Amino acid sequence: METQQADLEGYRQPERVVPLPETISQQAREFLATPSFALEPLPETNEPADWAAHIATVDQRMAEMLAAVTFPVDVTAHSVEECVVYEATPQKGGVADDGAILYFHGGGYIYGRGDAGAKMASSLAVASGLPCFCPDYRMPPEHPFPAALDDAIAAYLWLADRVDPARILIAGNSAGGGLAAASLLKLRDIGVTMPAGAILATPEADLTEAGDTFHTNYGLDRVLVERLMPANLLYANGHDLRDPYLSPVYGTFDGFPPVMLLSGTRDLFLSNTVRLHRAMRRDGVQASLHVWEAMPHGGFFGAPEDAEMLAEQVSFIQSVLSPR
Repeated sequence: METQQADLEGYRQPERVVPLPETISQQAREFLATPSFALEPLPETNEPADWAAHIATVDQRMAEMLAAVTFPVDVTAHSVEECVVYEATPQKGGVADDGAILYFHGGGYIYGRGDAGAKMASSLAVASGLPCFCPDYRMPPEHPFPAALDDAIAAYLWLADRVDPARILIAGNSAGGGLAAASLLKLRDIGVTMPAGAILATPEADLTEAGDTFHTNYGLDRVLVERLMPANLLYANGHDLRDPYLSPVYGTFDGFPPVMLLSGTRDLFLSNTVRLHRAMRRDGVQASLHVWEAMPHGGFFGAPEDAEMLAEQVSFIQSVLSPR
């Protein structure tokens, strides 16, 4: 029988089959059993034209996927400095006076242009009854770091002029979760009143990809099947990847509001989420960590576990937003 061998480089694992767990819903098992999402391979060059063509292809595929599921929201656009902020308002209730969510879309800091963020945030808007404001933040190859962070801060300041910050929650998924965390760092550093809380769903919080699950969950995550280092380098544009405004896990978190962090045991970004949670806890932040069994990056896309995850977010939102 072949056994594990260890040295200073790590463990050498024999080839093995990872079973579908019996501990999750049937819908989740079926999702894990289907072929992985296959995005276009990341360009192997630094040519902006190659990246632009690649991004356009993936954005089109994302738009088709997002169009397949609709929610009862009305979407309007606001011009805020260098970007457009899309507002997704539930058709039944939901006005900014009741509170508002500033939502940053995922997409590896390179995908998700246009109103994709509003579509990604629609389920949260409907479930919470609150409008979600979704910046179409600028991205590479035309606009690398710090353009996205600049747009995020501009969007928050614009929203805070209209809604009491005690009634604003910041949220983001994947790259949007990393951007949300970086935005909180920046807001604190420039002395702006912080929002009431933040939800960071499987945040891309470390562009160095140093965490354990970049190895242990590599090839196991049904959704995020590849590491994103080429995109990380494109976004960073020569800046140190350990800069906390790029990789918030290396920041300090004193002065932060309550934070909810979400991930799954098969998520490639599980280490990002766990490490960010521990760093926040060390700095005294009221941070809670929710990890779902066998869940890959972003969820099961329609299983009961996704509804449970959404309900937890709504409960958190209701707990942190101050009453009018």
